[in-house]
Amino acid sequence: MALQVTLSGPFFISSCSAHRFNPLLFSQRRRCFPFSHWRFTRIKPRFFAVAASENGAFTSPEIAKSFDFSSEERIYKWWESQGYFKPNFERGSDPFVIPMPPPNVTGSLHMGHAMFVTLEDIMVRYNRMKGRPTLWLPGTDHAGIATQLVVEKMLASEGIKRTELGREEFIKRVWEWKEKYGGTITNQIKRLGASCDWTRERFTLDEQLSRAVIEAFIRLHEKGLIYQGSYLVNWSPNLQTAVSDLEVEYSEEPGFLYHIKYRVAGGSRNDFLTVATTRPETLFGDVAIAVHPKDERYSMYIGRMAIVPMTYGRHVPIISDRHVDKDFGTGVLKISPGHDHNDYFLARKLGLPILNVMNKDGTLNEVAGLYCGMDRFEARKQLWSELEETGLAVKKEPHTLRVPRSQRGGEVIEPLVSKQWFVTMEPLAEKALHAVEKGELTILPERFEKIYNHWLSNIKDWCISRQLWWGHRIPVWYIEGKKCEEDYIVARNADEALEKAHKKYGKDVIIYQDPDVLDTWFSSALWPFSTLGWPDVSSEDFKKFYPATVLETGMVMMGIEFTGTVPFSYVYLHGLIRDSQGRKMSKTLGNVVDPLDTIKDYGTDALRFTLALGTAGQDLNLSTERLTANKAFTNKLWNAGKFVLQNLPSQADTYAWETMLACKFDREEALLKLPLPECWVVSKLHILIDTVTASYDKFFFGDVGREIYDFFWSDFADWYIEASKARLYHSGGNSAAPLAQAVLLYVFENVLKLLHPFMPFVTEELWQALPKRKGALIVSPWPQISLPQNANSIKKFENFQALTRAIRNARAEYSVEPAKRISASIVASEDVIQYISKEKEVLALLSRLDLENVHFTDSPPGDANQSVHLVASEGLEAYLPLADMVDISAELDRLSKRLSKMQTEYEGLVDRLNSPKFIEKAPEDVVCGVREKAAEAEEKINLTKNRLSFLRSSVSASQ
Repeated sequence: MALQVTLSGPFFISSCSAHRFNPLLFSQRRRCFPFSHWRFTRIKPRFFAVAASENGAFTSPEIAKSFDFSSEERIYKWWESQGYFKPNFERGSDPFVIPMPPPNVTGSLHMGHAMFVTLEDIMVRYNRMKGRPTLWLPGTDHAGIATQLVVEKMLASEGIKRTELGREEFIKRVWEWKEKYGGTITNQIKRLGASCDWTRERFTLDEQLSRAVIEAFIRLHEKGLIYQGSYLVNWSPNLQTAVSDLEVEYSEEPGFLYHIKYRVAGGSRNDFLTVATTRPETLFGDVAIAVHPKDERYSMYIGRMAIVPMTYGRHVPIISDRHVDKDFGTGVLKISPGHDHNDYFLARKLGLPILNVMNKDGTLNEVAGLYCGMDRFEARKQLWSELEETGLAVKKEPHTLRVPRSQRGGEVIEPLVSKQWFVTMEPLAEKALHAVEKGELTILPERFEKIYNHWLSNIKDWCISRQLWWGHRIPVWYIEGKKCEEDYIVARNADEALEKAHKKYGKDVIIYQDPDVLDTWFSSALWPFSTLGWPDVSSEDFKKFYPATVLETGMVMMGIEFTGTVPFSYVYLHGLIRDSQGRKMSKTLGNVVDPLDTIKDYGTDALRFTLALGTAGQDLNLSTERLTANKAFTNKLWNAGKFVLQNLPSQADTYAWETMLACKFDREEALLKLPLPECWVVSKLHILIDTVTASYDKFFFGDVGREIYDFFWSDFADWYIEASKARLYHSGGNSAAPLAQAVLLYVFENVLKLLHPFMPFVTEELWQALPKRKGALIVSPWPQISLPQNANSIKKFENFQALTRAIRNARAEYSVEPAKRISASIVASEDVIQYISKEKEVLALLSRLDLENVHFTDSPPGDANQSVHLVASEGLEAYLPLADMVDISAELDRLSKRLSKMQTEYEGLVDRLNSPKFIEKAPEDVVCGVREKAAEAEEKINLTKNRLSFLRSSVSASQ
């Protein structure tokens, strides 16, 4: 099996190859073009598929042509079966803990999940390798609204209504659904490589977590932070429940702005105000008309009364308020506090009454008079028609609406006054603000700290009750015959509630529990500590793993309130995943990208690497080009592993392995003894380890990925692997081979370690294929930092690279055939020649030089005037005999024809620019474009003339 080092070889790809360009990475390094194979005697390749034969979970690059994505699930199951996901206290005692923000039990994987799973798994795998006991605690949220909606639809398909089953039977059906379908999102998260401790998986309705929810409610109520009251909430008419602000999505939709006359009481027919509204059906709930105090159009009406249309003469006051926008619509605002959040707060500030015209099913109530019982949207149409008939309709004009829709059902949300349970948030938010001020909590990226502070400083009381059956039942019991607002009992269970009722109201009392359940977010807010055993603070998990280290979202307030400790040290926030055009992914646009389909086409590693390379906190545009480029990166790793494996000694060759493993790179004196290419690549690796480790610690994951990618592809694959072939296939013996083998193995295995948190599958597969591996990469120690680095060797090799590039570029410029070897004279000072000449064979290999005709000198050669002169860097030059590179007479003929063609094109451009008609009539950008083309053509003509002159002088000199 011969190793072909050819143009098509997998280890050295041309800069013009399409898949070499990774649009995610912006390296300034220049890439090199390939060369034909050099005649060296090669070492017989050895084959290592040790792990594959031992446990059957892995495949060696010696067996497979490329990494097989189908092996990812096999590798994952092997990790899990070995217990690698569990925290291990053997190497350290400072735990790294992430409570996974629980996804909805009804959910299926989308790119948002893929992003947070990737980022958290990177953190977890890195800290696990650093030796910290690592716990990534997974679980799912019971998702009250979403789950109930799913099961109700399932029942509806069977012709069954929830109300026909009753509460207990319905909840039983939901549990059955959960057991059957609830694991979908969990299995999909595993497919992304999430190294969670699944033995600790939690569900928000688990017995322990439910106990924590009840305890939290009781403690907040005892402190006076939970209260019951009627306030404006987001109401879902179809679901018949309040929904949180987080579950309301606003969409830009076409609609209308309705202009309606409100006559001024006691005035003439010309005394009226025109109100512009998007929701005329809410006018039955108007309690005032407001104008700006400095709006001269309406100042004469302030203090008078207006007649609300279609209400049989109901009067409302005309008031002034500086918050009215004079420039929106007509500058007149109808105040309907029962159906608009802004109006509600304005009415409370001004002491205005609250008037509700809507039933909970979205129909109008008796306040709407003749419109009572009509659907809100039908009432809008009917009302406008009648306003037109009575002459109170001014006009209806198209207007883009910001429509609030339910995140779950998609219906239009109705602001509605409803009796609900609330948590007073201000004292909780104050503690969370102080945590950041005192440095106990760090927001990442830092720029989001302002948003965090603004949100907490303006937080509203939290409506925690939901009119559902699925969820944590509110632990409140009412007394039959008593008013609910005044007489109720808060207890941990029905028996405790009854005992309290007996003490307060006597033995004959009858109690019943509040039918509502708590908002799903109430249990999620307790997740960082309820999953560890709270309220039992003596539990082992709570003592070992609380507080946590990182969380992606800000579940801060409840942790401080109930444990007295900030629940985690860092809040890490990421942006949205958008499509390649920067648009938000949505089913409407048809641009949703399924992570599982992406994994099937590109592999999990390529997807993870792509998602992790974004800038922290910024949105990421996901494109097939990025995924394709990173799939090529996976393949490049695989091929590099193949090369390393093929060029290691046989495991049976004990002496060769002892010689190779005796090479150490962790001491400065050992590093300085290495030949230049080896000293350079090891020094660059040690710099990379330090840089990457610092970036990991700062959560700069995009920087980590780019730094590793650039080192691996440019420094290791493009340069060192190619340079090593001069050692491995040297015709004069193999004395340098063990050192090259040692360096290849040392660098490659450290790259695998650094890259493992990003690309766990391919790196583990390659790691297991390497000989002498006793453990798994997932639990291998992180590379040591602060290893020796030799800056002088790096500078010297950069000179060597500059010389190689200059020769390669000259070959390309003169279209020298890749297989052709040419002579060269290298001119430099004595010290430069000393280290360059030592690597003569490497230079000849990388630059395609004739090894027997490479000369080193301190002055130009005698045939310098017949050579191509290259300046690689200051004090380092090369002369390449022209006769070696081209057929001079043929080149003269070719360039002469080319010059003639360029002259004709140039003259045509100049003629256009000299034409007054063209300059006067053509657009400015067109004229500028022609000028640029003319300047470019002139530059090319001058270069071609210089080339011709040089070739002619060379011919003359030779004659």
